[in-house]
Amino acid sequence: MRVIVVYASRYGSTREIAESIAEKLRQRGVQAEARSVDAAPDPGDYDAVVIGSAVYMGRWIKEAVEFVQRNRTALADMPVWLFSSGPLELGPEIASIDDPKLEPEEISGFREMIHPRGHRVFFGALDPGKLGFMHRTLRKLPAARAVLLEGDFRDRNDIEAWAESIAHALVTPPVAPA
Repeated sequence: MRVIVVYASRYGSTREIAESIAEKLRQRGVQAEARSVDAAPDPGDYDAVVIGSAVYMGRWIKEAVEFVQRNRTALADMPVWLFSSGPLELGPEIASIDDPKLEPEEISGFREMIHPRGHRVFFGALDPGKLGFMHRTLRKLPAARAVLLEGDFRDRNDIEAWAESIAHALVTPPVAPA
């Protein structure tokens, strides 16, 4: 079983999540590698694909969306899982990380287009030293500072548990109906 974990990451947090997922899959006997959407090979060369993107303003990074759209035919015919990384905390109107309000705009369209087996939202991380000019400037605004909290909010146990569930789905033969 060969799996590629494809990611779009602006400052490295989503890349680290993708690498962690690939590592957990390898620990469970699945051949897995993590690659940027910019360097990803043809998903048709793999048995399954995990695709993740950082989320900004409720949307996936453009390159990740383009990767899914460009490869939609191959992806629709294979096991695919999606993940999004980005919220740093839950707002007062959000009950949990599983709240549908955290789902990026593109996911519903992806469900129709490629029929992923699942989508998961993970908390992200913000290191001000890694921010580009636009995000550094934005973070200087008082309202932005309140929502762009500095720190690493990723739940490593949640990421590993989700990767374990993917590994289990890949290595467990389907049960024939009785």
